[in-house]
Amino acid sequence: MHVFIAGANGQIGQHLLRELADSDHEARALVRHQDQGPELQQLGATETVLGDLEHDCSEAMRGCDAVIFTAGSGPHTGPDKTIDVDQDGAIRLMDTARAMGIKRFIIVSSMRAEEPEKGPEKLRHYLWAKHNADEHLKNSGLNYTIVRPGQLTNDEGTGKVALSERLEEFGKIPRQDVARVLLAVLDSETTSNRVFDVVSGDTPVPEAVAKL
Repeated sequence: MHVFIAGANGQIGQHLLRELADSDHEARALVRHQDQGPELQQLGATETVLGDLEHDCSEAMRGCDAVIFTAGSGPHTGPDKTIDVDQDGAIRLMDTARAMGIKRFIIVSSMRAEEPEKGPEKLRHYLWAKHNADEHLKNSGLNYTIVRPGQLTNDEGTGKVALSERLEEFGKIPRQDVARVLLAVLDSETTSNRVFDVVSGDTPVPEAVAKL
């Protein structure tokens, strides 16, 4: 499968490229600057293409079979940039994928994005952006999967997670393990039109995804 990676230069995106390098998939990494290309190709990108999520990316996406959206402005970014990237950038990419006949779309969201009004005030704009993008994807007609990790860390991944449509306890998860989940989702037939929370746990990633 030829996979378009939005946010490939981010921390989850770079882990995902490493995971994809050992798979049968080809990864096309979206970059904003040409000089980012060589490093991402060393990590595992089959190719890199120039583009900006705040503008039309249709040419960059041409010929791809699936999209994985790992891009994000981060919870500490101002509301304007969060809306531009996490909400509007994601929605624009969904609409472009649908128009181009790309049917599969996987997005990294956030735990508690289904109830942003209950989140901490300083994170509420971030959760609302994720919520609005998630709702648009669910109504897009695309074959979607929405992955909602808990608090992201830079710890080394364990390869083991706890995964459910809703986890009551808000936990942590290494970005490396989120990338492993994304690859497992891409390879799974059980994750079509599904939304789930994921944190560190005791179940190997492929087994946890298969049990959804």
